[in-house]
Amino acid sequence: MAQPQQIVATADMMRAGYPVRPSRAVRTGAAGGLAPALATWILTASLWGIPGGSAAAEQPTIPAPGDPTLSLECRVPGAQLYTVAQLGAVKAALAENRPLKILAIGGSAAPGASASYPAKLEAALEHALPKVDVTIDHRGLPGEIASGAAERLRTMVAEAEPDLVVWQVGTHDAIARVDVDAFASALAEAVGWIRSHEIDVVLVDPIYTASMAADVDYNRIVEAVRTVATQQGVPLVRRYEALHYLSSRTDKGEGHMLGRQFRLNDLGLRCMAEHVALTIATSLMRTETPKEPKAAPAQPPLTEPQRAPG
Repeated sequence: MAQPQQIVATADMMRAGYPVRPSRAVRTGAAGGLAPALATWILTASLWGIPGGSAAAEQPTIPAPGDPTLSLECRVPGAQLYTVAQLGAVKAALAENRPLKILAIGGSAAPGASASYPAKLEAALEHALPKVDVTIDHRGLPGEIASGAAERLRTMVAEAEPDLVVWQVGTHDAIARVDVDAFASALAEAVGWIRSHEIDVVLVDPIYTASMAADVDYNRIVEAVRTVATQQGVPLVRRYEALHYLSSRTDKGEGHMLGRQFRLNDLGLRCMAEHVALTIATSLMRTETPKEPKAAPAQPPLTEPQRAPG
């Protein structure tokens, strides 16, 4: 990324309340690899008391009012923000000192507030993972997953060849009242297909809005996304819970983060970008669970003709 853009991104983060360090404000070179990037993040995490590094911490709990590495308007307790899982392809990209390629799908890629999402996500990730160059390919995915959008997703992945897919999913299906079992099956198949090509996936569940909070069908889609994330072993950004939490902490309710037609406004997009970046960075802190050594197969007993004489 060019130096002028870095300076602008740093200034934006300072205005947003990011705790920008001098080493972030003036970058000194190309991608620094897995060790320096994660070392900086882990040091920051230890200073702020953010849990990590253990496979046991599936849903880290961060003391309210939320993670202090997030900007003030976006702080949400970790248990209401994300679940983490291994990101092997992302770790490999960082270890090879190459730019991290991310395909961000879902939401709207049309002009408007949503068009700023890739830049916000890139800035948030480069803040969370210092010295790592990030490239974002953002594509909208119109239509319902249960009726064809998953097939278009495969085409996008094949074209972009990313290390990571960040997928906002479920809102269109929930509004369209699709069958939840058909949705879950199509989503699980699509996630499994992406991972079978050694590409990581982070799911982002549907948007929260008070008008749908009591809707049984809408909530079943939200729960289906969480179930698929758990079954497929991929990180999940709990956007529904995060927006619910943030809406409850202001007199404006969801209106200060949500625009028309279930679309996030500028602040909502910035918070989502920060939440995605934190989920990725925290997932990278997880260590591999040691695999149990496989027992040697039992040898069949010798038959009578095989026994040695004597």
